[in-house]
Amino acid sequence: MNTPPSSPGAERTDGSAVRIGALVPLTRPGWVEAGRHLLAGLELAVREVNDAGGIGGRPLELMVRDTAADPQRAVAAVDELARLGVAALAGEYHSVVARAAAARADALGLPFLCSSAVLDALTEQPTEWVARLAPAQSRGWQVYADFLLGAGHSRIAVATQPSVYWASGARILRDHLAARGGTVLELDMGVLTPAAVCDELAGSRATALLLLVGHPEPAVPIVRSVRRDRRLAEIMIGAPAGQPEFAEWATLLGGDGAAIPFLRYLPERLSPLGARVETALRERLAEAPSFVAFEGYDTVTVLADVWRSQGADRTRTAEAWSRVAVEGTRGRIRFSRVPGIGVRQWDWPPIQVVDRDPAEPDRFRILHTG
Repeated sequence: MNTPPSSPGAERTDGSAVRIGALVPLTRPGWVEAGRHLLAGLELAVREVNDAGGIGGRPLELMVRDTAADPQRAVAAVDELARLGVAALAGEYHSVVARAAAARADALGLPFLCSSAVLDALTEQPTEWVARLAPAQSRGWQVYADFLLGAGHSRIAVATQPSVYWASGARILRDHLAARGGTVLELDMGVLTPAAVCDELAGSRATALLLLVGHPEPAVPIVRSVRRDRRLAEIMIGAPAGQPEFAEWATLLGGDGAAIPFLRYLPERLSPLGARVETALRERLAEAPSFVAFEGYDTVTVLADVWRSQGADRTRTAEAWSRVAVEGTRGRIRFSRVPGIGVRQWDWPPIQVVDRDPAEPDRFRILHTG
């Protein structure tokens, strides 16, 4: 590993706080609800570590920066946090933002434990400075493609917007389905209205429409249009990126938002630790916590475990990724090298395909696991 000179993040023994730079989308166009859940998980874990005595008597301190789904804003935040002496970076939900942050962290020699972003190519080149808790997109979206095939859907339409993330998702689906006799029809939301999407679907013979688009626009209008089009009564709508996970989805769409399968990263049953954390997160959020909140909690759990054994030193933190073996809320966390992925990866978090129950939209049904 290319080791930089001693920095403000080097270990200190004067009782000062161990600082974590938290990258979180808290304002639009970022996915604010995801950011709120991610931050709740980070904050809860920090509080619990501090209640237990901190890191060798030193408290943890979160230094939160709002990325607002803006890669340039994230890079500026990484630079600022590095100057302020954070021992590591944590968080981020949006893949394109996390990728920019990871590249800058790698250049600065600053450890970054990415909580939620899934893009396979989180860095252009292999690095020892970055590790990730979320499953790679190729893993999760292949599981989703297997679910589609198992449910009898082999001709799939995808509503897409320009983005490295959406393009990557469409490619994963296309390649995985094509190898098994399936096809993918792409509908460009840069030129199509929701009504035009319905017309395209009606003549396509597709049996499923996947939303590879932003939330709430244009995902919500597309769902409303498809649900109200009698020609499309048999079309399944899916959202592999997880838009229906959050309460805002149900608020905006009501019953129209049910029965839309999506990916989430939780086990079928939580461990005692996971159940305890779920209760605490529910109290903090005043609603059911999403898997993103658990990812935030697990991020601090990993960092605290590393620092207890290695000290809060940037270089030793990065060197310790391969030795992590800690119990998280969703299973035992270990990092390894996965072919085709340049960061240290937890392989693999639990993966589910779930939807909201039409009879009870606040309840999730597990449809498939991978």
